[in-house]
Amino acid sequence: MAVHLEVSSGVGLLRVSFRVPAAEAEIAGSRLLELVPSGFEECAAGEMTELAIYTDEAGAERIRAAFAERVWSEAVLPGWEERWRAFHRPVRAGGLWIGPPWEMPPRGEPAVVVDPGRAFGTGAHPTTRACIDVLSQLERGSVLDAGTGSGVIAVAAATLGFGPVFALDVDAISVEAARLTARRNGARIDVRRADVLVDELPDADLLVANIELRVVEALLARRPAPRAITSGYLAHERPQVARWTPVARVELDGWSADLLAFSGQRF
Repeated sequence: MAVHLEVSSGVGLLRVSFRVPAAEAEIAGSRLLELVPSGFEECAAGEMTELAIYTDEAGAERIRAAFAERVWSEAVLPGWEERWRAFHRPVRAGGLWIGPPWEMPPRGEPAVVVDPGRAFGTGAHPTTRACIDVLSQLERGSVLDAGTGSGVIAVAAATLGFGPVFALDVDAISVEAARLTARRNGARIDVRRADVLVDELPDADLLVANIELRVVEALLARRPAPRAITSGYLAHERPQVARWTPVARVELDGWSADLLAFSGQRF
């Protein structure tokens, strides 16, 4: 996961970073974006995850106040823009090439182009790739992508032939980013701003929820679809919700995605 830095110069910028346990990275990343909606990187560091954001001294102070002694910073050096771009490399998942707009997809290969913007999801994170891998194996139908972020999973679903595809997020920046991703890829996605734990949800054959485990479980309790692909948690974790039956699992780089069926339904 990463977020683009919308500035033209590195003058006065700092790279501010800190580490959290991998299981806490999703929550920490969301909080980080609330503090400073700018350049964001996420890298595995053993059992920890390093989060780094590009900001000025005022932004650095907000991060230090929120994350205390775990934060350190360094000046951004000339040429940082190219190094930042090098952080975002194409990946493949579910038979799709997924990458940023400055990379050229192979001719004839189905592609999802995602510009790292101010929302989660470039396709590179193991949970995103695992969700798309599971998604590609299922019969086509309607999809609800809950907590869509940049919209990468929703656009991947449309590219794979699912439809209609609904993409919901409570964050206005994510909704804007998802719409941009859909337009960039010519994908027909119904993007809406909504709280998936409270608001009415569209009917769908399949739920996809790549979000924090506790939110996944609360969402499943609403029974929004007969099947669900869930992720956003480590391989030793799994959703525990009554009447949801595990069907299949993909593990990738220490993370996992589960296919679940409600009331024992099969696909």
